[in-house]
Amino acid sequence: MNIPVLTFFNNKGGVGKTSLVYHLAWSFADRGKSVLVCDLDPQANLTTAFFDEDEIESLWNEDSQVKQESATTIYQCVQPLLQVGDIRKPALQKINPNLYLIPGDLALAGFEDILSGVWPDALGANNLYRPFRILTAFWTIMQMAAEESGASLILADVGPNLGAINRSALIATDHVIVPLGADLFSLQGLRNLGPTLIRWRRDWEKRRENWEEPDFSLPMGHMRPLGYVVQQHSIRMSRPVKAYDKWMRRIPNDYANFLVGNSSDPVPDLPMNDPECLSMIKHYRSLIPMAQEVRKPIFHLTPADGAIGGHSVSVTEARNDFHKLGKIVSTRANLDDRAERVNLGKLQ
Repeated sequence: MNIPVLTFFNNKGGVGKTSLVYHLAWSFADRGKSVLVCDLDPQANLTTAFFDEDEIESLWNEDSQVKQESATTIYQCVQPLLQVGDIRKPALQKINPNLYLIPGDLALAGFEDILSGVWPDALGANNLYRPFRILTAFWTIMQMAAEESGASLILADVGPNLGAINRSALIATDHVIVPLGADLFSLQGLRNLGPTLIRWRRDWEKRRENWEEPDFSLPMGHMRPLGYVVQQHSIRMSRPVKAYDKWMRRIPNDYANFLVGNSSDPVPDLPMNDPECLSMIKHYRSLIPMAQEVRKPIFHLTPADGAIGGHSVSVTEARNDFHKLGKIVSTRANLDDRAERVNLGKLQ
């Protein structure tokens, strides 16, 4: 049984995407769900949330690998495909008993060209093994890692672009969650994303149909929009409340039109009234640098970390916010039912 992949994606950066993946992964793990996180952003920001520079340097150094057949980053897993080799098994980073990571790597940017080059080859008449092996490498690696770790859920972080790396990441995706901010650029990213997902889904279906009897399992590439999350940034004096309200009111309509393809049914006036809105996450501005310094999620901060007074209240609020978001995501994606079927299969 394939483990579901949830990818957090917007064509606009700076909407709190990586922080959302990081905190939601920890929230799931705290509640006993086994989670695999994969950093598919060539900037590797998610990896830096888990490790300091010395640890990352060690991960990126291939000479430090204990076994040549294993790989410590997502790039090292796909690197043999740049020549004539095959995918290398990922050496998972165990964050805690319920949370595992496939680290990112700045070198992953070098995989973009080969992904672009083999995309048309998957519509060819023969020699389909290699193009499909390359295009589905991310999915294959994540599924291998999930099987090894016993994860019942995979969360993927990607960069804010519409290039070949993200196309392969979305091919591997069952559900897409869209982080948004209340601003023009975030909504324009949403408008770019919708038609792109439709095109990628259609193009991947054509390629799957072209290889009638594949030699290995292929992802379905559903890319179903699961909903959106609004990052509530503080309203500054230079940003009038009216402007903020204007963009907030556009979010439900734009999501319905560009992601869901629903332009006829009535759309709520604000995200908090929209069933497609999974959550309105506060910014927790003062706690972010505190949490980054000790490499913890906000809701793990203690008085020893500096979370005292009003900060301790915000820590509790953050825990509740992400716990609630996790429950909504689990329900929307039927994750609990899937986990039960996976566990039943293991017992049998």
